[in-house]
Amino acid sequence: MSRFSTFAAALCLIAPPLGGQTTTALKAARLIDGSGAAVVRNGVVVITGDRIVAVGTQSQVTIPAGARVIDLGDATLLPGFVDAHVHLIGRPLSDPKADDAIVRDLPGYAAIQGVTNAQKTLMAGFTTVRVLGSDDFHDIALRQAISDGVAIGPRMQDAGHAIGITGGHCDTNGYRPGIAEADYRTGVADGADEARKAVRYQVKYGADVIKMCATGGVLSEGDAVGATQYTLDEMKAIVDEATKLDRKVAAHAQGTEGIKLAVRAGVTSIEHAAFLDEEGARLMAQHGTYLVPTISAAEYVEQAAKSGRLKGLRAEKALAAAAAMRNGTRLALRHHVPIALGTDAGVGPHGANGHEFTLMVTWGGLSPMESIVAGTLTGAKLLGWDKDIGTLAPGKWADVVAVPGDPTADITVMERPNFVMKGGVVYKEPGAPIS
Repeated sequence: MSRFSTFAAALCLIAPPLGGQTTTALKAARLIDGSGAAVVRNGVVVITGDRIVAVGTQSQVTIPAGARVIDLGDATLLPGFVDAHVHLIGRPLSDPKADDAIVRDLPGYAAIQGVTNAQKTLMAGFTTVRVLGSDDFHDIALRQAISDGVAIGPRMQDAGHAIGITGGHCDTNGYRPGIAEADYRTGVADGADEARKAVRYQVKYGADVIKMCATGGVLSEGDAVGATQYTLDEMKAIVDEATKLDRKVAAHAQGTEGIKLAVRAGVTSIEHAAFLDEEGARLMAQHGTYLVPTISAAEYVEQAAKSGRLKGLRAEKALAAAAAMRNGTRLALRHHVPIALGTDAGVGPHGANGHEFTLMVTWGGLSPMESIVAGTLTGAKLLGWDKDIGTLAPGKWADVVAVPGDPTADITVMERPNFVMKGGVVYKEPGAPIS
């Protein structure tokens, strides 16, 4: 008996429907449970309320009488997708007004845009996201609005303000003095003591995760993309403080040495890692540090540089980082570094998050199934939510997506989900999406 057959047989008995809760059965030609197990033919998922109660083949699972049955036909059922690196608040870089937004947009406009961005993300099949940096705690407010039913969007983990050095990648720069001045409250912190204070301040106002900028970046003005910015002692202070407060740390790290310093400091994930080398990849594997490569952002800034949308130093950095990332992700894969899907949406457009599945295959060298696992179970593990999301299994939240056809044969179908359910609520069906 195959591994999945044994698993499915154990799931055939389903719990009785809870009083007053609706039961729905989803059927499709295929099912991928998110664990990396083989594709299952004629799959079915049974949901009562907001939880999954049964998963298996249509011949093994008994659909309760009176259940609503949704037959999706030649499609594949999957767990809701997880994007471990997004920026939902404000204008994406693709918006021609993005560069001037800080001096032209009225306060609150960025948060209003976040509502639209969140809905686009959910409709793309991403039922869970990690928001790694937003101004004015707008991400925390958006999370509350979604939780309260005021807005439609994914489950969210939020960082509040990203933390970085004065004039570094996480300090909005390129403007004259007096514009966008910042301190520890908005994430700009120098020295270990100030860095600790910045962590405490983000957590005070609702941050679930801490975002740290360990190196320079592509879109910041005046810094080298790979330059180390925080010292090891400063990084350790951030990680130690976050750990005391039961928070993980995600490190923006493009440069070779900054990646290694961040890993040694104990961060949970490295974001981007364009200039990763052999030593860095081995170090990440030894420490169990996750890589979130954000290849979509690399592709977008490369195209923006070639088209003239990005100019000068930012264009030079974009081209260098994109070229390096084609090697960095493959290097991490060879060293068995855990890889979680992240898009850095907000650099590129929102709602195109599924393109990262394709790029992880074409740029990163992952197999289609490895790419799917990166965007489901591995992402859930990175967030610490794998008990509730990441795979199709009884007891987990009813976050279910369907894509047309077979993504193991054509990974690009992950970019075109035609069914989205979050917490047992259907937000998108074939021919009838919520707009």
